[in-house]
Amino acid sequence: MNFLIQALWAPLTETYFQKALIGGCAVALVSGAVGSLVVLRRMAFLGDALSHAMIAGVAGGYLAMKLLFGVEAYAPAMLLGSLIAAIITVALIGVVSKVSQVKEDTVIGIMYTGVFALGVVVVSIFRQYIHIDLMHFIMGDILGVADTDLWASAIVSASVLTILVLFFRHFQLASFDPIMAASTGLPVLLLDYALTGCVSMVVVSAVSMVGVILVVGLLITPAATAYLLSDRLDKMMALASLFGVTSVIGGLYLCVWLDSAGGGAVMLFCTLQFLVVLVLAPRYGLLARWRRLRNMIPQQVVEDVLITILRQEGETPLKVLQQFVQVPQPGSLWKAVKQMEAEGLIEALPQGYRLTVVGEKQAANVLRAHRIWESYLASIGTPEEALHPTAHRLEHIHGAGTVEYLDQKLGKPEVDPHGQRIPRRGNGAGKKGSAIDHEEQ
Repeated sequence: MNFLIQALWAPLTETYFQKALIGGCAVALVSGAVGSLVVLRRMAFLGDALSHAMIAGVAGGYLAMKLLFGVEAYAPAMLLGSLIAAIITVALIGVVSKVSQVKEDTVIGIMYTGVFALGVVVVSIFRQYIHIDLMHFIMGDILGVADTDLWASAIVSASVLTILVLFFRHFQLASFDPIMAASTGLPVLLLDYALTGCVSMVVVSAVSMVGVILVVGLLITPAATAYLLSDRLDKMMALASLFGVTSVIGGLYLCVWLDSAGGGAVMLFCTLQFLVVLVLAPRYGLLARWRRLRNMIPQQVVEDVLITILRQEGETPLKVLQQFVQVPQPGSLWKAVKQMEAEGLIEALPQGYRLTVVGEKQAANVLRAHRIWESYLASIGTPEEALHPTAHRLEHIHGAGTVEYLDQKLGKPEVDPHGQRIPRRGNGAGKKGSAIDHEEQ
């Protein structure tokens, strides 16, 4: 126990760990909030493009400060240059994708690699003016956070969070329904550029800690984790920020305990969080999906139960259902009956089960499909003894307009090959027995 307490407390006494914790948590808070919008808008690849294009903006900021003012560039120049590079990159992507036949995702891949290459070439050509450690820029060093990085992350976090709070409803509407947002007068394009600017500022503030390669993960992974747990944007943003903070805290401890790279440890912990939630999420997790699939009743079983009760013309005991309804495994019929009762398709009576009004309409539609299939099969020369079993298999096909197409093709027949009336779509079976074929049982 003392060892565990010491392992948790000892890093907190170190200045470098405290700075990394403060700066990392500040960036994680805003990354989760902005990342939620990025995930909803499916802009993950664009975030990757902005992070790589940032090196051109950093190089431009350093070079401008050195040549124009004779001083080394620090965080403000880097931030401004990165924002300019991000805006230029997004503008190029938009223009090229509109004026050419190349799709947007391909244009993003072309432009961000081109802008990234431009930044690398500028750094190499003007290396006497630009002092950038490319490996540090790419991989990051969260344990080496400087005071200027802390101030930059604090200012960026406060600014971006303020924008998100003030224009939350605008971003929400533009993310879920941009057409409606434009019809109500919202400047959708301006909101897109504002979000791009926010993403760029977050990337700039985080790149010195986790590097260009991993900064996209800090934007996307906590938001994707929260997406598995929430259906509301505000809750998703809060959860994403929380997951981002826990990723930084857990990753920093992993980094110290394992003596590993800081940025990699943060993203490793973040990814592990995502995998755990992916498995255990109560609604959208893999275990929940497996439980739903295990408890799922095949639609064919439901429809066979409806048809069987319809043809019995009254209370249908469970033994009769067991006789006529084939189930994939023992117990499935009982679960199907209970599920149908809960959904209001059938109702339990002392002597068995009876269709409700809704259940009778659905049963009539299945019976209609059966008899139309029989009519079609008879029209193409199917032997009479094969009509019923073949139609029984085909009646459960619910392709778009399949039955209606056959009905039109056959000239809307009134009766099937056995002389039984074919119910019209959406109607019940009519009088008891009028649309029921006892012989088909």
